[in-house]
Amino acid sequence: MPDVSDTRMKPEFSAEKAHKTQMKLSKRILFEDKLPRKIRFVGGVDTAYIRDISIGAAAVLDFPSLKLVESKVATCKTRFPYIPTLLSFREVPPSVLAIHKLSIQPDVFLVDGHGYAHPYRCGFASHLGLVMKKPTIGVAKGKLIGNLEHSKDNSKVVYIRHKGDIIGAMMTPKPERKPVYVSVGNMVSLETAIKIVKHCTMHNRIPEPIRVAHRVAAVEKRKINISTPTQTSSE
Repeated sequence: MPDVSDTRMKPEFSAEKAHKTQMKLSKRILFEDKLPRKIRFVGGVDTAYIRDISIGAAAVLDFPSLKLVESKVATCKTRFPYIPTLLSFREVPPSVLAIHKLSIQPDVFLVDGHGYAHPYRCGFASHLGLVMKKPTIGVAKGKLIGNLEHSKDNSKVVYIRHKGDIIGAMMTPKPERKPVYVSVGNMVSLETAIKIVKHCTMHNRIPEPIRVAHRVAAVEKRKINISTPTQTSSE
């Protein structure tokens, strides 16, 4: 099988082929918990862009306290265009580079994007989890597909069903906040994913690991912006 982390555009590329690749990858997703009994570290992943540069950021937080213990960034040339439902092909390469720099590998990664709750059942969180062979959870700001199964008790967790399957959940951690959409990335059950996201959500609707990774990526983006056009940073 070709290296799914290599997303350089090839002459024969087509969105149809990429979608077929996603469907094939989705068959490899593990929906069982492959986590230690006691989670020590949780990671966050986010990506930023400036000009033709992709910036991957990975943050590691102590799970009980949610205090930052390490963060890394990595940059590479953006080789894949912005195509809805195919963002993972654009975002996996810089994310993998950043994760490989970490000296502390977290027990699970929270990813800014969808996992299984995707039209082709393999969003960024699942794609990254399969490439890295690590537990991942998708946390997105909007719903791509599926219907919400509202309950009579107005639960803060509402499951998302598509074509008869539960593919994720909408969570509203704070009544006054907008919801987030949680789905399995890889090597974790949906119920465990929901619990982890709940634990990692503090004052903001975005879980702390992703929020911190976003901040790290934004800082690097500003550094690149004020540097010379040809200069990039890898630390």
